[in-house]
Amino acid sequence: MKRTAVYKPQGFDHLKGLDGISDQQIAEHLTLYGGYVNNVNTLNERLAAMRGRGTLSGKDPEFAELTRRLGFEFSGMVLHEYYFSNLKRSEPRPPAHGGLTQALSECFGSVDRWLTEFQAIGEMRGIGWAILFEDPVTRRLTNHWITLHQDGIPAGFKPLVVMDVWEHAFMRDYKASEKRQYIEAFARNIDWPIVERRLREDASIRPAVAA
Repeated sequence: MKRTAVYKPQGFDHLKGLDGISDQQIAEHLTLYGGYVNNVNTLNERLAAMRGRGTLSGKDPEFAELTRRLGFEFSGMVLHEYYFSNLKRSEPRPPAHGGLTQALSECFGSVDRWLTEFQAIGEMRGIGWAILFEDPVTRRLTNHWITLHQDGIPAGFKPLVVMDVWEHAFMRDYKASEKRQYIEAFARNIDWPIVERRLREDASIRPAVAA
């Protein structure tokens, strides 16, 4: 039987010195991300052991719960990698004549109008994610609210900008009532070259797999 893939946490050394998001906040968040990676590996190992024993059954509560939990942990791992990868001290707006500015203008009217809607979604009550997606068929860009990591992501859509608005993403730096200040800080730290690359190259930030 082919052995189970092992995922390793990615390094995000570029995240130091962000504007309005402290190094301490990032360090705590990266620790939480590492937990997702570890949980994915543990769940994969336990499911592989069940396969090896030939004990798979949809009526088995253990198998059912491990399978459901894997979706939550894996999606949480990958979304955090998109999130950390699209943060960096950068220019306040994407290049005026770049493909991203053109796409945002075509779909929302302007970069500013897109950002207003994106931030409004992030400010919605509740915990979750605000994500700008591209439909690979129509090339349209749309904003979405995702609650749990694995629920509500449009199948096949490509994430371009991913913002974590779970409280663990900001509550070292801001009070629960100050989420808007965190969202504004996030907007000041979007790594526009990375977002442009995701749009242009169909780039996918994925976990590193051990050989």
